[in-house]
Formats: sequence, C-alpha cells, structure tokens
Amino acid sequence: MDLRQLRVFVAVVDAGTFTDAAARLGVSQATASRTVAALEAALGARLLQRNTRHVGLTGTGAQVLPIARRVLDEVAHLERVVEQSRGELRVGYAWAALGKHTRRVQKAWSATHPRTPLVFVQTNTPTAGLAEGTADVAVIRRALDDPRFDTALVGVESRYAAVSTDSPLARRRSVRIDDLTRYTLAIDARTGTTTLDLWPPGSAPAKVRSTTGVDEWLTLIAAGQAVGITSEATANQNPRPGVAFRAVRDAPPIPVWLAWWRDDVPPRLPDLLGLVCEAYR
Repeated sequence: MDLRQLRVFVAVVDAGTFTDAAARLGVSQATASRTVAALEAALGARLLQRNTRHVGLTGTGAQVLPIARRVLDEVAHLERVVEQSRGELRVGYAWAALGKHTRRVQKAWSATHPRTPLVFVQTNTPTAGLAEGTADVAVIRRALDDPRFDTALVGVESRYAAVSTDSPLARRRSVRIDDLTRYTLAIDARTGTTTLDLWPPGSAPAKVRSTTGVDEWLTLIAAGQAVGITSEATANQNPRPGVAFRAVRDAPPIPVWLAWWRDDVPPRLPDLLGLVCEAYR
C-alpha cells in the first residue's frame, strides 16, 4: 500500500467513476483501475463495487474511506510544515531569546535576507526546540552534552537576581549572591541557568522551589514567595509588574551558545552566527 493508491481510491469515490477520476488525476482509466485493484490486493478486501456506469463503496470501503482521507490530510499537513520551514529560519529559545540583542539581530537579518524571515520560537526544553523539531537553531545557556548537535559560543551575559518589588533587596542597585540565601530560591532545573553550585558548599539557600517555565517563575517572585537568579536576557525580555531585577555583582557570567543539528546544518547559519557574535561584542 502506498499514498498514490489512497489518492486514486479517494478520487474515484469523489468522482463517481474511474473515467472521471482518471481525467482529474491526469492518468488513464486503466491506470486508475489497476491502482485501486492494487490497493484492494494490499488490504485483502474489496473496497469498491463496480458497474459500467458507476462505482460504489462496499462495507469495508466505507470504513476505509474516512481513514484514507485523514491519512492524506496528515501527509498534506506534513508537506506544508516542511515547505514553511524551508522559507524561514526558526531560532528556538527556552526563556529569553537573545535578550536586548534580539531586535537588533532581527533588523540586521531582515536587511540582508529579506526573503527569509528570522523567527524566534519559545520551547521550554533542554534543546530549546531542536530535538522537538520546532527550531532550526537554538539559543542555549546550559552546556549541551549531546553528540547530535554542534554548538558555537556567541557571547556571555551577566546574572541578575529577580526579587519582589516589596523586598528590601529591590531598594538596592545590585546584590551579592549571599544576600539571597535566606530566601526560597525558585529554579527551573530543566532549562534554567541557576544551580546550587553557585554558592560555596554549606551556604546555598535552604529552601528551593521547582518551576517549569519563566511565567511560573516570575509569578512566584512577584508574589514574594521566592527569589531567583537568571540571565541578563531574562531581565530584558520578561519585565513583570511586581518583579525587580538587580545585577548580582559577584556571580559568574552565563555563556550563550547557538546550537544546531550536526547532520542537518541550516542554510545561512554562518550569517546568523556572525550577526549574533557581533551583537554580543
């Protein structure tokens, strides 16, 4: 059984005769007839009742027809998705794209590649959409130890604390990492950049609250139920009423990589790498 057989079968049912279906498909009547016969042989069941003027569905054919239509619709959808992905470059990110550099990179890309939109897609997974197929390139802020992907370091970002605007810490221009130890720390262990390794042994926050994404993380912090540490990009791209971002002056910076499939390098990747590196410089 193959897709061509399903297409001919559906066309014959819709047209009502092999002759009319063959005309619509641009094949001979004999070819249409043989194709449906091959489908019936593959399934081991008669699908159509034939006479000299008209064809009708058998009981089995009536059950097969809606399934055949669904299969063909899904294949058509798959082809549309692939065609669309060829016409744009999708950049995945888990939390905050390229931060303050996002718009600059998009404008520069649009000026040099007007026929290939640069689209940023949020996918909160460790590969920021690469493994899931929603992105061609991904912005990664955690080391990606996966042999399927190649990476390139494009820049570094400062770390910022996120605290409730009601917190005493919000009245400071910057904070130290030890200032956060007496608060509950919100962490996204799957895609976030914060781990307890930022603190010396024995001095990490005693309470940790797990989150599953930036929105949940910000909601907890705005309510005063936790504090967080994140990249400069999050502070730039995710302002939230009730949340104050303050630089953490003694925390190490966060490296930023672009990642892509090793065996499926996106077109124009060098151009994108050049723009992003220039923006971070």
